[in-house]
Amino acid sequence: MSALAAPTAPTLSDRLPGLGLALAIALAAWWLGHRAPLVGGPVIGIVLGILVRNTAAPGPRFAPGIQFAGKQVLQWSIIALGFGLSLDQVAKTGLESLSVTLVTMSTAFLAAWGLGRALGVHDQLKVLIGVGTAICGGSAIAAVTPIIKPDEHDTAFAISTIFLFNVVAVLLFPLLGHLMHLSDLGFGLWAGTAINDTSSVVAAGYSYSHAAGDYATIVKLTRATLIIPVCITLAVMVAMREKKKGASDFSLKRIFPWFILWFLVASAARTAGLVPVAIQPSIHGAAEFLIIVALTAIGLSANLRKMIASGPRPILLGLGVWAAVAVSSLLVQLVIGRL
Repeated sequence: MSALAAPTAPTLSDRLPGLGLALAIALAAWWLGHRAPLVGGPVIGIVLGILVRNTAAPGPRFAPGIQFAGKQVLQWSIIALGFGLSLDQVAKTGLESLSVTLVTMSTAFLAAWGLGRALGVHDQLKVLIGVGTAICGGSAIAAVTPIIKPDEHDTAFAISTIFLFNVVAVLLFPLLGHLMHLSDLGFGLWAGTAINDTSSVVAAGYSYSHAAGDYATIVKLTRATLIIPVCITLAVMVAMREKKKGASDFSLKRIFPWFILWFLVASAARTAGLVPVAIQPSIHGAAEFLIIVALTAIGLSANLRKMIASGPRPILLGLGVWAAVAVSSLLVQLVIGRL
């Protein structure tokens, strides 16, 4: 083969070893996640992946499949989530929470930028932690990863940090809600706008009351839809940065997050009633499993030594952004008389 020949794309057989490893670990994480729902399969998957990567690093033949699972499977999982998100359901009650959601989202991004700058955290990790806290935890981080293309250990660190505070929120929010004598809707709005991951929102909401859980879930769904404009905005910013650098292969079409468009198509299909109710739980379960597979692959790509070398600053950033979002949600509710 000529030295100037372009490298060929990996074949299915090239990807099988890495995909098989990611699937095997993801199955274990999925099983353990059902027995420890407070932690959840995605967190267990990424932790198991990191442990395998840093104790018995897979050889080069596993790399194509691991990379495929961490990118393409990741995008498939986001598209699959769209089949479980009815735009009608979100629009009906989501407008009531939109003002609080927009304030908390803006607060998260401003806090991530300002505090991240003060702590000396680099831009990509600031974006990952800001997006994860502002919108929907690991799913949001998964959605923006193909756009900003961070290092694998940054993605793993951000997801681990976000889920750490998810666990704290599930334990702490109901207690604080009762101490503050929040109404069911007030607590549901607080949990839906200030807790990151959907499963954690549901766990905290329903532990407070059934009404709080119902409301928190709908608020969270509304919040999750904001990943679409955020992803498109980030894609345009990355494209402009590439153009300024004089990249000869610059192409907005190449960098546009097309999987978000397919997410919208999936959500529209659900809204139009084209997705039978009987198969919706199966689709949701498949989406959750694909996320576990993708995050396991990200864990298998993460260099723990680099993560440790990052020090405590990313965790402090995650704590600061999360606290800012939680407080801003309560303050806005107090101002508009929703508590």
